[in-house]
Amino acid sequence: MRTINTNEMTQQFDNMFMAPARAFAALNVDFAEKMFNAQLDAGKAYVDTSIAQARSFMDVKDAEGLRSYMEGQQKVAKELAERVKGDTDKVVGLQQDFIQKSQKLTEDNVKQAQETATKMSKTA
Repeated sequence: MRTINTNEMTQQFDNMFMAPARAFAALNVDFAEKMFNAQLDAGKAYVDTSIAQARSFMDVKDAEGLRSYMEGQQKVAKELAERVKGDTDKVVGLQQDFIQKSQKLTEDNVKQAQETATKMSKTA
């Protein structure tokens, strides 16, 4: 029967517990950063559009200007609807990517744990 030294135990502990925890934490931090940036970009675009529309309204001086402004609102509404759809698609894509990577990480960690357990049972 072979004895396991401290370095081997530390390595096995790291392989079974700490490495998977670090990998999952890294995946979560990456996902949070991407989501935050997507929300920040979307928020900025919406604020920029709102400010531009407010400035356009302040330039209205007569009935013709008001008519022109109101016609422009239809274009802005269409652009915003397209932007919302694009932002939604982006968030859904980020979530799907996160789920796929999480599943792969879990599968890899289960496989690694099984291999480690097999090695440990052979050395015991």
